[in-house]
Amino acid sequence: MIKILITDKLAAEGIDLLKRIDGVEPVVKTGISGDELAGIIGDYDGLIVRSGTKVTAEVLANPGKLRGIARAGVGVDNIDVAEATKKGILVMNTPGGNTLSAAEHTMALMLSLSRNVVPACNSLKGGAWDRKKYMGNQLNSKVLGVIGLGRIGMAVCKMALGFNMKVLGFDPIAAPKDADALGIEIVDDLERIYEESDYISVHVPRNEQTVNMISAAQLKMMKPTVRLVNCARGGIINEDDLYDALEAGTIAGAALDVYPKEPPENTRFTNIANCVVTPHLGASTEEAQIEVAVEAAQILADALKGGPIKNALNAPSVSGAVPAVVRHYAELAERIGTVLSTVATGRIKSVRVEYRGAIAEKGIELVTTSFSIGLLQSHFDAPVNMVNVPILAKERGISIDETKNTDVKDVASSFTATVGTDKVTRTVRGTVFGENLLRIIELDGFNIEVTPKGTLLVIFNDDKPGVIGAVGTVCGKHGINISTMGVGQKPDEGKAVLGVSLDKQPDKEAVKELGELEFVNEIYVCKLD
Repeated sequence: MIKILITDKLAAEGIDLLKRIDGVEPVVKTGISGDELAGIIGDYDGLIVRSGTKVTAEVLANPGKLRGIARAGVGVDNIDVAEATKKGILVMNTPGGNTLSAAEHTMALMLSLSRNVVPACNSLKGGAWDRKKYMGNQLNSKVLGVIGLGRIGMAVCKMALGFNMKVLGFDPIAAPKDADALGIEIVDDLERIYEESDYISVHVPRNEQTVNMISAAQLKMMKPTVRLVNCARGGIINEDDLYDALEAGTIAGAALDVYPKEPPENTRFTNIANCVVTPHLGASTEEAQIEVAVEAAQILADALKGGPIKNALNAPSVSGAVPAVVRHYAELAERIGTVLSTVATGRIKSVRVEYRGAIAEKGIELVTTSFSIGLLQSHFDAPVNMVNVPILAKERGISIDETKNTDVKDVASSFTATVGTDKVTRTVRGTVFGENLLRIIELDGFNIEVTPKGTLLVIFNDDKPGVIGAVGTVCGKHGINISTMGVGQKPDEGKAVLGVSLDKQPDKEAVKELGELEFVNEIYVCKLD
């Protein structure tokens, strides 16, 4: 009998589904402590949680029979995915279940802002009858800027089009192929969103690239009549800067459903009339809770009974049956993908990979998939892996053109990836020397040799004396040790590239100082480990 433990309140439909599956026994124990969970977790094959249960490393210290965890919802901040992976425990979520609920809540907040629903309601309940004070605005013909065109962002776009809004869409990775056909105008520059929109809604994950992406500088670009909505993740809009703009009247309003810390510590919004706030209700509809409960129950039961695995957030380690050379090239390809995700700025338009030499005679599906993981991981807050990366790429309209050529060029084998965006085209080529020495040997036509590990600093610079010394001096000043360094030159063009493997990530001050060196044209920091 497969026993599945449920430790958070789950819609009855999900529990009933488990009861109907032969060989599965659901056990509900809500409200238990972390210590209690750690003590009993090993007696169960599977675990279903929502956001309340914290599945920490301590809980997973003695996992016993546990083989799978399903999160009835999207975020997995409450699950130690890395520890689960080490223990061979599958972690899954239900990303599609709350799409419509979150999109509808976004529209509800937009309408509330436009028609002054909350202050008008409070006023009338207080005994006033003031129609003129709460004159509103229509959504019809207004410009909506949507930042992030994943499932929820696209759902918001479709709903807004039903209100006859003009929709400008921006996605930091790539735009879905059907966006144009739906009537969404894809923009290449976020400044257009900020300058032209009457409403702005964010639908991107929270990560290093998106934290505080809308701050004082961006707010100053906006119309004084703009209204902002955040139903995605707290911290994407800088709260202090937002509140300052609201108090100063430089923007018309804002609505927040999410906060950097929940419940929120910053309570300035309680004194701001034109700020609507809700306690993270995006997925809080009966329909969404039923859908995620049923989906979590189904995917976990399927996985535990040996069926298909869906929505996995961690993936099994590469099997020992895969040839060692393929495993090494898979690691190299993932690191090259990470480098390109950093240096190929802009929205992805095309992706090409080429296998040359002996590696072209092998089965290379794992290598291409690993490259995709490296290319996309920095754009998502949940883990990207072999299971979910094809789906994530397809949603953004990203396809990879793959070629093989058994002819040798310079080295016995090589892997080359080229990414074209709306801003640049970048190419990185790498090889594996000996049994497992990973090397990048070419970057944008510059012949270079550098080890892709730790933190890789890539500097495009003028080709002149003193570059290496100056970079080394700045790194030394900030206590950063250089592991390996490679230089590529194009003397005829007077240009060069410097690739430096560092033992730790440089802070903003160090990167700023390096970027201000007179010979530096572009500088990128690639986190590889």
